[in-house]
Amino acid sequence: MDFSGTWKVYSEENLNEFLKAVVSIHLKGVPEMVARMRQGVKPVIVIKQNGKDFTYTMKTPVFTRENTFTIGKESEILSADGRKIKCIVREQNGKLVFETDKFISIKEIQGEELVETSTAGSVSFISRSKRAC
Repeated sequence: MDFSGTWKVYSEENLNEFLKAVVSIHLKGVPEMVARMRQGVKPVIVIKQNGKDFTYTMKTPVFTRENTFTIGKESEILSADGRKIKCIVREQNGKLVFETDKFISIKEIQGEELVETSTAGSVSFISRSKRAC
């Protein structure tokens, strides 16, 4: 599956609860600044795929985060609050599966959409994006 392209987020479900769950796992309390920075902001995601090598960039008016990874190899990715997290990304049935010791995130293309489902404990977050023209 080719994930390459520029994607515009148009829908996010349960973002604040997910951020609180992820950040509280690491910091025992959610920094309000992290939640405020993302509230009401619909990011643009740029994915560059070259075989098993990826560059995944999230752009907002407040910050830009770029992560690079290779399928099957351990990588360091930046979390929502800018901390580095070790992660192994694998491909499973055409989906990208990001797995850390604190959460799992699955990115997949469904029709014309990029759908991301992230789960930390019992809290899930769903983001839907469409390709930008």
